[in-house]
Amino acid sequence: MLSNMAASLILHKRIKTTVAKAKALRVYIEPIITKSKEDTTHARRFAFGYLQDKKAVAELFREVSPKVHDRPGGYTRILKLGQRVGDAAEVCFIELVDFNETMLTAKAAAEAKVTRRSRRTSRKKAGGETAVKATTKIPSKDEGPVSREPEALTTKVEDAKTAGMTESETITEPEVDDAAETSVQAEDAAEDVVDADAGAGLKEQEAKTGGQKTEGEETEGEKEEGK
Repeated sequence: MLSNMAASLILHKRIKTTVAKAKALRVYIEPIITKSKEDTTHARRFAFGYLQDKKAVAELFREVSPKVHDRPGGYTRILKLGQRVGDAAEVCFIELVDFNETMLTAKAAAEAKVTRRSRRTSRKKAGGETAVKATTKIPSKDEGPVSREPEALTTKVEDAKTAGMTESETITEPEVDDAAETSVQAEDAAEDVVDADAGAGLKEQEAKTGGQKTEGEETEGEKEEGK
C-alpha cells in the first residue's frame, strides 16, 4: 500500500488520503527522495526497490530530484481537510512542497514586499543623514571665532536656577544690561544731588562770612567817625 501511494505521490505531486496514512507515507517516501539527489545506478535501484514502478522512478530522478536538491529535508506537506462523511475519519492532502505553485508565488510576493520596505527605509535613512550634513556648517578659519553668547546665556540661567530662582524669575542677558544701566543712572543722579547739596552749603557759608565782614567794616567806619 505505501509503495503504491508513494508512486502516486511522485507522479501526481498531490494525493488525498487519511491523516494516519499520510503520516506513515511521509516517513516512507522522504528517505527515497533524499537518496534520489545522487543520480547513480545504486540510487535508482534503491528507489525501484521501494516504489516498484519504472515510471515513478524515472519521474523521481527527472523532475522531483532537481527541484528538491537544495532542500535539506521536509519534502512533503500535509493539509488537513476535516472529517470524512460516514466513518468520520480525518482526511487530508499530502503534497510535495516544491510543486505547489500557489504557495510558492505567495511566498515570493511576500519576500519582494519585505525587500521593498527595507530599501525604502534605507533610502530614508540616507536622505536624513545627507540633510543633517547639509544643515550643519563648520566655520572656517577666515570666518573667525564662533560667538559664545548662547552658551554664556545658558550658564547665567543655570546659575540663577542653582541660586533658587524659578524659570519665570530667571534673568536673561538683555534684562541684566537694562538693570546695570538703571543702576548707573541712579548712582549718577545721587552724585548730582550730593554735588548740588554741597554747592548750596558752600554758598550759604560764603553768604554768612560776607555778612560778618560787612558788619565788621561798618563798626570800623563808625569808630573812625567817632574819633
